[in-house]
Amino acid sequence: MVDLKLAKLPDRTPVKLTITLGAELNQCLRDYAELYAAAYGATEQVVDLIPYMLEAFLQSDKGFQRGGKK
Repeated sequence: MVDLKLAKLPDRTPVKLTITLGAELNQCLRDYAELYAAAYGATEQVVDLIPYMLEAFLQSDKGFQRGGKK
C-alpha cells in the first residue's frame, strides 16, 4: 500500500432536501442575500447560500461540537 499525504476524500454525493419555510424566515433569508450582495458585490441566490449558512451554524454550535458527531 502507498502512503500518501492526502487522505481518502470524504463522500461528496450531494443530497437534495425539500423544506417548507415560514414567510418570516423566507424574508429574513432574502434580506440576508441582499446584505451578502452589498458586502461582497456578488449576487447569490438564497438556495445557494443556505448550505454554507448551515455549515457555519453547525461549526459554531458548541453544544453540537461537544455532543460529538458521526
